[in-house]
Amino acid sequence: MVDYSFSLITFEYFLLILVRISCFVFIAPFFGMKNTPGRVKIGFSFFVSLILYHVLPKESLEYTGIVGYSIIVIKEGITGLLIGYGANICNSIILLAGNLIDMNIGLSMAQEYNPQTQTQASVSGNFYYYLVLMLLIITNMHHYILRALTDAYQLIPVNGQIFQMDYLLQGMLTYILDSFVIAFRITLPIFACIMILNCILGIMAKVSPQMNMFAVGMQLKVLVGLVIMLITVGLMVNVSDFIFEEMKRTIVSMIKGMYES
Repeated sequence: MVDYSFSLITFEYFLLILVRISCFVFIAPFFGMKNTPGRVKIGFSFFVSLILYHVLPKESLEYTGIVGYSIIVIKEGITGLLIGYGANICNSIILLAGNLIDMNIGLSMAQEYNPQTQTQASVSGNFYYYLVLMLLIITNMHHYILRALTDAYQLIPVNGQIFQMDYLLQGMLTYILDSFVIAFRITLPIFACIMILNCILGIMAKVSPQMNMFAVGMQLKVLVGLVIMLITVGLMVNVSDFIFEEMKRTIVSMIKGMYES
């Protein structure tokens, strides 16, 4: 039989678990989608916290007054945000690849609002973003992200954070380098085809200077770009593997940066 009785000490412990889970749900991919009602997020955070409260070993909290408890709350919130941010940050790879694609095919001026990131994003970026988000759900990566949060309590218990800024910054720098590499891999087929098309248009401009290659080239770039996107859309499954592996590495790097091995 599960005991749901609370004392003041255990209630303070439960609130700290709820703060970390809520901050994670607020920013994590799939869980923190903007079109999800706030009541659903709050209820999900509450029930996950309630389950963890009965699973995790109860540890005594050492603090002095309201200020000491507030510091612990801030530390728990930062922990949840960093773990969620480690997963959510990998979505920027897709948006970067979409911007590079639209710059090559001539759709960089066609920006549209992305309600998930609450920013203006390119057409291709939004297309790939929702496609990868759908693959994340199909492959149950959202289960992995949630499990990573819960398993992190074994390494980072409540009020057990030891922030190692050097390790966290090194992980962020590694991510930035990898994100450009993965984004360019996604863009490479379209970039190569558009470069060949530019060479052909340059030769035609020399052969037939009376033709307006600028007007013809703009239409051809859009047409070729959309055709290549249609042909290579099947490769997004392999591309998502690179993104999800980077997501796992970033989450592990964030967790390692918050405890002393």
